[in-house]
Order: sequence, then structure tokens, then C-alpha cells
Amino acid sequence: MSKRLFVGSIAWGTTSDGLRKHFEQVGAVEQADVLTDKMTGRSRGFGFVTMANDADADAAVAKLNGSELDGRQLVVSEARPKQ
Repeated sequence: MSKRLFVGSIAWGTTSDGLRKHFEQVGAVEQADVLTDKMTGRSRGFGFVTMANDADADAAVAKLNGSELDGRQLVVSEARPKQ
């Protein structure tokens, strides 16, 4: 079963493809999205990655939290459902 992860502290220039490639080091990625502002199109500095299974998601949190991507240290945690 897939698991969704929150990724914070993303560099302004990081793309969804770049985020996907970074997480593919750990396991199979179903979806990777850097959220953007609807008016400006500029990155909002965070995004979400859906890993194919729980084991890959747990490994991604363990290995990639604090890892560097495009000059910024990422914050990776399990995503919480919307309130």
C-alpha cells in the first residue's frame, strides 16, 4: 500500500522531476509534486511524494530527512491528513 510523505524546505528552483529523482534513490515513487502558488507559479517551498509501499516510505524518511537537494536540507515526514 502506498504512503504519502510531506517534504518541506524545498529550494525555490527544485522541480517535481528533481524531487522524484531524489526519492527514487530509496525506492519506487508513484508521484512527486512540488506545490506552486496559483497566481505566480512560484514554488511554495514544500511538496508531497507518494512512495509505492510502506517500507520504501519508511526508508525515505530515515535516509532523506536532512538530506541536501539543490542546496537546501529537506525535511521529510509522513504526511498528515487534511483537517
